[in-house]
Amino acid sequence: MKQAENNFNIKVNDILIRYNDEGPKEAPVIIFIHGFPLNKSLWDKQLKSLKDDYRVIAYDIRGHGNTDLGAIDFSIDLFVNDLLGFMDTLKIEKTIVCGLSMGGYIALNAIQNHPDRFTALILCDTNCKADTIEAKEKRMSTIINIKENGVAKLADDLIPNLFAPESFKTNSEEIATVKEMIVTTSKQSLYNSLHALANRKETCSKLNSIKVPVLILVGEEDKITPPEEAISMQKQIKDSSLQVIPHAGHLSNLENEDEFNSQLIKFMGSLK
Repeated sequence: MKQAENNFNIKVNDILIRYNDEGPKEAPVIIFIHGFPLNKSLWDKQLKSLKDDYRVIAYDIRGHGNTDLGAIDFSIDLFVNDLLGFMDTLKIEKTIVCGLSMGGYIALNAIQNHPDRFTALILCDTNCKADTIEAKEKRMSTIINIKENGVAKLADDLIPNLFAPESFKTNSEEIATVKEMIVTTSKQSLYNSLHALANRKETCSKLNSIKVPVLILVGEEDKITPPEEAISMQKQIKDSSLQVIPHAGHLSNLENEDEFNSQLIKFMGSLK
Protein backbone atom coordinates (compact mmCIF):
# COMPACT_ATOMS: atom_id res chain seq x y z
CA MET A 1 0.00 0.00 0.00
CA LYS A 2 1.55 3.28 -1.10
CA GLN A 3 1.93 5.93 1.62
CA ALA A 4 3.81 8.68 -0.21
CA GLU A 5 6.09 8.91 -3.21
CA ASN A 6 8.17 5.71 -3.23
CA ASN A 7 7.27 5.10 0.44
CA PHE A 8 5.29 1.93 1.10
CA ASN A 9 3.92 -0.40 3.78
CA ILE A 10 3.84 -4.17 3.35
CA LYS A 11 2.73 -6.99 5.65
CA VAL A 12 5.54 -9.44 6.42
CA ASN A 13 5.27 -12.19 9.02
CA ASP A 14 3.48 -10.56 11.97
CA ILE A 15 4.38 -6.94 11.23
CA LEU A 16 3.84 -4.07 8.81
CA ILE A 17 7.19 -3.01 7.31
CA ARG A 18 7.73 0.52 6.01
CA TYR A 19 10.14 0.83 3.09
CA ASN A 20 11.33 3.00 0.21
CA ASP A 21 11.47 1.47 -3.27
CA GLU A 22 12.94 3.47 -6.14
CA GLY A 23 14.47 2.92 -9.56
CA PRO A 24 13.60 0.72 -12.55
CA LYS A 25 11.75 -2.43 -11.48
CA GLU A 26 13.65 -4.55 -14.02
CA ALA A 27 17.08 -3.33 -12.84
CA PRO A 28 19.36 -5.24 -10.43
CA VAL A 29 18.05 -4.93 -6.86
CA ILE A 30 20.02 -3.68 -3.87
CA ILE A 31 18.49 -3.78 -0.38
CA PHE A 32 19.95 -1.49 2.29
CA ILE A 33 19.77 -2.43 5.98
CA HIS A 34 20.37 0.31 8.56
CA GLY A 35 22.07 0.09 11.94
CA PHE A 36 20.88 0.44 15.55
CA PRO A 37 18.98 2.51 16.62
CA LEU A 38 18.37 4.23 13.30
CA ASN A 39 15.97 3.86 10.36
CA LYS A 40 15.78 3.62 6.57
CA SER A 41 16.32 7.35 6.06
CA LEU A 42 19.99 6.65 6.87
CA TRP A 43 20.25 5.55 3.21
CA ASP A 44 18.49 8.48 1.50
CA LYS A 45 21.67 9.76 -0.15
CA GLN A 46 22.58 6.32 -1.46
CA LEU A 47 19.10 5.77 -2.92
CA LYS A 48 19.26 9.14 -4.65
CA SER A 49 22.70 8.34 -6.09
CA LEU A 50 21.82 4.87 -7.40
CA LYS A 51 18.13 5.02 -8.36
CA ASP A 52 18.70 5.85 -12.04
CA ASP A 53 20.50 2.55 -12.70
CA TYR A 54 19.32 0.19 -9.95
CA ARG A 55 16.20 -0.75 -8.06
CA VAL A 56 17.11 0.52 -4.60
CA ILE A 57 15.18 -0.49 -1.49
CA ALA A 58 15.68 0.62 2.10
CA TYR A 59 13.41 -0.65 4.87
CA ASP A 60 12.87 0.00 8.55
CA ILE A 61 13.97 -2.99 10.62
CA ARG A 62 11.38 -4.38 13.03
CA GLY A 63 10.76 -1.88 15.84
CA HIS A 64 12.71 0.91 14.10
CA GLY A 65 11.41 3.87 12.15
CA ASN A 66 7.79 3.20 11.23
CA THR A 67 7.94 -0.61 11.14
CA ASP A 68 5.89 -2.45 13.74
CA LEU A 69 7.48 -3.86 16.88
CA GLY A 70 5.65 -7.19 16.81
CA ALA A 71 5.19 -9.47 19.77
CA ILE A 72 8.33 -11.61 19.59
CA ASP A 73 11.68 -11.17 21.33
CA PHE A 74 14.20 -9.72 18.91
CA SER A 75 17.16 -11.69 17.56
CA ILE A 76 19.40 -11.44 14.51
CA ASP A 77 17.75 -14.65 13.27
CA LEU A 78 14.35 -12.95 13.53
CA PHE A 79 15.63 -9.92 11.60
CA VAL A 80 16.94 -12.29 8.90
CA ASN A 81 13.55 -14.01 8.76
CA ASP A 82 11.95 -10.59 8.30
CA LEU A 83 14.39 -9.79 5.47
CA LEU A 84 13.65 -13.03 3.63
CA GLY A 85 9.90 -12.62 4.16
CA PHE A 86 10.19 -9.06 2.86
CA MET A 87 11.98 -10.31 -0.27
CA ASP A 88 9.40 -13.07 -0.78
CA THR A 89 6.48 -10.67 -0.43
CA LEU A 90 8.05 -8.32 -2.99
CA LYS A 91 8.82 -11.35 -5.22
CA ILE A 92 12.56 -10.63 -5.15
CA GLU A 93 14.31 -13.95 -5.70
CA LYS A 94 17.85 -12.60 -5.42
CA THR A 95 19.37 -9.29 -4.37
CA ILE A 96 22.55 -7.44 -3.57
CA VAL A 97 22.46 -6.64 0.15
CA CYS A 98 24.17 -3.74 1.91
CA GLY A 99 24.21 -3.57 5.70
CA LEU A 100 25.72 -1.05 8.09
CA SER A 101 26.63 -1.97 11.69
CA MET A 102 23.67 -4.06 12.96
CA GLY A 103 22.53 -4.20 9.34
CA GLY A 104 25.85 -5.87 8.59
CA TYR A 105 25.21 -8.50 11.27
CA ILE A 106 21.87 -9.23 9.59
CA ALA A 107 23.40 -9.34 6.11
CA LEU A 108 26.21 -11.69 7.17
CA ASN A 109 23.81 -14.06 8.93
CA ALA A 110 21.47 -14.01 5.93
CA ILE A 111 24.09 -14.68 3.28
CA GLN A 112 25.76 -17.44 5.27
CA ASN A 113 22.51 -19.28 5.93
CA HIS A 114 20.69 -18.49 2.67
CA PRO A 115 23.47 -18.02 0.09
CA ASP A 116 21.20 -18.69 -2.89
CA ARG A 117 19.21 -15.50 -2.21
CA PHE A 118 22.08 -13.02 -2.63
CA THR A 119 24.25 -12.00 -5.58
CA ALA A 120 26.67 -9.68 -3.75
CA LEU A 121 27.36 -8.34 -0.28
CA ILE A 122 28.37 -4.90 0.96
CA LEU A 123 29.45 -4.65 4.59
CA CYS A 124 29.71 -1.17 6.09
CA ASP A 125 31.21 -0.30 9.48
CA THR A 126 30.44 -3.69 10.97
CA ASN A 127 32.17 -6.84 12.20
CA CYS A 128 31.67 -10.58 12.47
CA LYS A 129 32.39 -11.10 16.16
CA ALA A 130 29.96 -11.91 18.96
CA ASP A 131 29.81 -9.60 21.96
CA THR A 132 32.41 -10.15 24.66
CA ILE A 133 31.20 -10.55 28.24
CA GLU A 134 32.14 -6.93 28.85
CA ALA A 135 30.20 -5.75 25.79
CA LYS A 136 27.13 -7.71 26.88
CA GLU A 137 27.31 -6.16 30.32
CA LYS A 138 27.58 -2.71 28.74
CA ARG A 139 24.43 -3.34 26.68
CA MET A 140 22.53 -4.38 29.80
CA SER A 141 23.78 -1.24 31.55
CA THR A 142 22.51 0.78 28.59
CA ILE A 143 19.03 -0.68 29.13
CA ILE A 144 19.12 0.39 32.78
CA ASN A 145 20.38 3.81 31.73
CA ILE A 146 17.49 4.27 29.27
CA LYS A 147 14.96 3.29 31.94
CA GLU A 148 16.46 5.72 34.43
CA ASN A 149 17.46 8.65 32.22
CA GLY A 150 15.46 8.38 28.99
CA VAL A 151 16.22 8.08 25.29
CA ALA A 152 17.58 11.62 24.87
CA LYS A 153 20.43 10.73 27.22
CA LEU A 154 21.12 7.61 25.12
CA ALA A 155 21.35 9.79 22.02
CA ASP A 156 23.77 12.15 23.75
CA ASP A 157 25.92 9.18 24.79
CA LEU A 158 25.90 7.53 21.34
CA ILE A 159 26.49 10.50 19.06
CA PRO A 160 30.18 11.10 19.97
CA ASN A 161 30.98 7.48 19.06
CA LEU A 162 28.95 7.42 15.84
CA PHE A 163 30.74 10.32 14.15
CA ALA A 164 34.33 11.31 13.47
CA PRO A 165 35.45 14.43 15.39
CA GLU A 166 35.65 16.34 12.11
CA SER A 167 31.94 15.71 11.48
CA PHE A 168 30.96 17.90 14.41
CA LYS A 169 32.28 20.84 12.39
CA THR A 170 31.14 19.78 8.92
CA ASN A 171 28.07 17.54 9.33
CA SER A 172 25.86 19.26 11.90
CA GLU A 173 22.72 18.59 9.85
CA GLU A 174 23.45 14.86 9.63
CA ILE A 175 24.18 14.71 13.36
CA ALA A 176 20.82 16.35 14.14
CA THR A 177 19.08 13.89 11.80
CA VAL A 178 20.70 10.88 13.49
CA LYS A 179 19.82 12.20 16.93
CA GLU A 180 16.20 12.49 15.81
CA MET A 181 16.28 8.87 14.57
CA ILE A 182 17.49 7.72 17.97
CA VAL A 183 15.08 9.69 20.16
CA THR A 184 12.06 8.60 18.08
CA THR A 185 12.86 4.88 18.54
CA SER A 186 10.60 3.33 21.17
CA LYS A 187 12.11 2.24 24.47
CA GLN A 188 10.80 -1.30 23.99
CA SER A 189 12.52 -1.56 20.62
CA LEU A 190 15.75 -0.30 22.17
CA TYR A 191 15.55 -2.91 24.95
CA ASN A 192 14.70 -5.72 22.50
CA SER A 193 17.45 -4.71 20.05
CA LEU A 194 20.11 -4.46 22.75
CA HIS A 195 19.24 -7.99 23.85
CA ALA A 196 19.46 -9.18 20.22
CA LEU A 197 22.86 -7.57 19.78
CA ALA A 198 24.16 -8.99 23.06
CA ASN A 199 23.00 -12.50 22.18
CA ARG A 200 24.08 -12.61 18.55
CA LYS A 201 26.39 -15.41 17.37
CA GLU A 202 29.72 -14.84 15.68
CA THR A 203 29.87 -15.18 11.90
CA CYS A 204 33.67 -15.00 11.53
CA SER A 205 34.09 -18.76 11.29
CA LYS A 206 31.94 -18.89 8.15
CA LEU A 207 33.43 -15.94 6.27
CA ASN A 208 35.45 -18.27 4.05
CA SER A 209 32.20 -19.86 2.83
CA ILE A 210 30.98 -16.65 1.17
CA LYS A 211 31.20 -17.11 -2.61
CA VAL A 212 29.61 -13.89 -3.91
CA PRO A 213 31.49 -10.62 -4.58
CA VAL A 214 32.03 -8.67 -1.35
CA LEU A 215 32.85 -5.00 -0.73
CA ILE A 216 33.81 -3.89 2.77
CA LEU A 217 33.60 -0.18 3.62
CA VAL A 218 34.71 1.40 6.89
CA GLY A 219 35.17 4.92 8.17
CA GLU A 220 38.81 5.78 8.78
CA GLU A 221 37.90 7.02 12.27
CA ASP A 222 35.25 4.45 13.17
CA LYS A 223 35.50 3.94 16.95
CA ILE A 224 32.83 1.24 17.20
CA THR A 225 34.03 -1.11 14.46
CA PRO A 226 37.49 0.24 13.58
CA PRO A 227 39.32 -0.44 10.30
CA GLU A 228 41.23 -3.30 11.94
CA GLU A 229 37.95 -5.24 12.14
CA ALA A 230 37.28 -4.62 8.44
CA ILE A 231 40.81 -5.67 7.50
CA SER A 232 40.39 -8.91 9.44
CA MET A 233 37.14 -9.73 7.61
CA GLN A 234 38.62 -8.85 4.23
CA LYS A 235 41.48 -11.30 4.78
CA GLN A 236 39.01 -14.11 5.49
CA ILE A 237 36.61 -13.51 2.57
CA LYS A 238 38.19 -14.70 -0.67
CA ASP A 239 38.50 -12.04 -3.38
CA SER A 240 36.73 -9.42 -1.26
CA SER A 241 37.75 -5.78 -1.53
CA LEU A 242 38.16 -3.19 1.23
CA GLN A 243 37.92 0.57 1.04
CA VAL A 244 38.60 2.88 3.99
CA ILE A 245 36.46 6.02 3.83
CA PRO A 246 38.39 9.14 4.92
CA HIS A 247 36.84 11.91 7.03
CA ALA A 248 34.31 9.45 8.46
CA GLY A 249 33.51 7.50 11.60
CA HIS A 250 30.89 4.79 12.13
CA LEU A 251 28.32 6.35 9.78
CA SER A 252 30.61 6.60 6.77
CA ASN A 253 27.72 6.74 4.29
CA LEU A 254 26.53 10.00 5.86
CA GLU A 255 29.83 11.59 6.79
CA ASN A 256 31.52 11.22 3.41
CA GLU A 257 28.72 10.43 1.01
CA ASP A 258 30.72 11.32 -2.12
CA GLU A 259 33.49 8.80 -1.47
CA PHE A 260 31.08 6.20 -0.09
CA ASN A 261 28.77 6.47 -3.10
CA SER A 262 31.71 6.45 -5.50
CA GLN A 263 32.91 3.14 -4.04
CA LEU A 264 29.37 1.72 -4.14
CA ILE A 265 28.90 2.66 -7.80
CA LYS A 266 32.32 1.30 -8.76
CA PHE A 267 31.56 -2.01 -7.04
CA MET A 268 28.07 -2.27 -8.53
CA GLY A 269 29.51 -1.61 -11.98
CA SER A 270 32.00 -4.45 -11.54
CA LEU A 271 29.12 -6.90 -11.10
CA LYS A 272 27.66 -6.33 -14.57
